[in-house]
Amino acid sequence: MIVCAVLLAALGTWQLERRVWKHQLIAAVDARIHAAPVAAPGPGAWSGITANADAYRRVTAIGHFRNDRATLVKAVTDRGSGYWVMTPLQTRDFTVLINRGFIPDSMRNKVPAGPDQTQVTGLLRITEPKGGFLRDNDPKGERWYSRDVAAIAAAHGLNNTAPYFIDADATPNPGGYPVGGLTVVRFPDNHLVYALTWFGLMAMALWAAWFVTRRRGAAA
Repeated sequence: MIVCAVLLAALGTWQLERRVWKHQLIAAVDARIHAAPVAAPGPGAWSGITANADAYRRVTAIGHFRNDRATLVKAVTDRGSGYWVMTPLQTRDFTVLINRGFIPDSMRNKVPAGPDQTQVTGLLRITEPKGGFLRDNDPKGERWYSRDVAAIAAAHGLNNTAPYFIDADATPNPGGYPVGGLTVVRFPDNHLVYALTWFGLMAMALWAAWFVTRRRGAAA
């Protein structure tokens, strides 16, 4: 029971450390979201991009949309079920996938085209490989459940594509669709509850050890 208590104490301490890390991450992301936009990272910076350092950074990119190679990714939002419109933006130096926003299911076969030459401002997002919950992406069947940058680029023959995508901001599109600016920035923060649970179990283990030791002492 003493060994068990030590292990439970370690788990509780680990959760407290995770809580500190999570709060630092939340503060960093909040600062990035409200900072002035910077140029979208080019090929020279791609190898250094990480979720901890770059996710949700405000960026801007200038280029023209390749509407003929847009990809629809299944989405569930506050507006209901529909699709994210992922359209390649060809910049001077590279291609980057832009999540132009949400369209409802009824617009699947009539996706509004993006402007030829444009500037996009939004949040840098990290690729979502393989698929969504219990659903794998099916490139051949054009069924996408996650925004897997590498897979989408390969399926549509895109070269020199950034390893991230950009969620466009809420700047209105002609006709109202796609609807941008729907990025949900929410991080679960249950670490204190978990820590208290582990420490509570530790206290129970210590009490059990004390109780058994006392019983044995009385019997002797």
